[in-house]
Amino acid sequence: MSRPHLRLFIASAALAATLALPGCAPQTGPDGDGPFAPGTDPRAESVDGLTVGNRLMQAGEHELALEAFTRAAGEQGLTPDVLAALGSANLGLGRLGQAETLLRRAIRTDEAVPEAWNNLGVVLMEKGDFAEASQMFRRAYALDNGESDSIRDNLRLALAKIENPDYDEGEQQDYKLVRRGSSDYLIRQIP
Repeated sequence: MSRPHLRLFIASAALAATLALPGCAPQTGPDGDGPFAPGTDPRAESVDGLTVGNRLMQAGEHELALEAFTRAAGEQGLTPDVLAALGSANLGLGRLGQAETLLRRAIRTDEAVPEAWNNLGVVLMEKGDFAEASQMFRRAYALDNGESDSIRDNLRLALAKIENPDYDEGEQQDYKLVRRGSSDYLIRQIP
């Protein structure tokens, strides 16, 4: 190798080594943590499965929410809140039969929340059972003391469907489910 080429080679190697060194240094975040996720503390308290599931429902992650609610069922048992949450997650996944079964179990007790009654009404509306859906919406509206606009709107829609028995089933339906709150659904007309 000639002298000029040797100098160029040494300079290139030195530059490459200089650029590579920062990659070898430990990467630290703002708290001095490494680049990897923190480890788990087996002695720490776990977050309630219902809380995690409701957050996942808000994010539209119904399958993950169902897993969190199932975990909550293992920890707390099948309480009305857990049954309603499981039913709402299944409703979000479009599993109407499973949602109906779980929500019916949830409303059998006096501890049932208005959202469970409302969501059962939404399932029944999706299945075309408008009369029973209106009864569920009425009960939800009464339990909620008439404070929820979404339950009132669902009740109005169910009553309108009952009054119009000549509704053409072959006609394109222009309604969709809209999620409001952690486990509350509203049926909206598509513009």
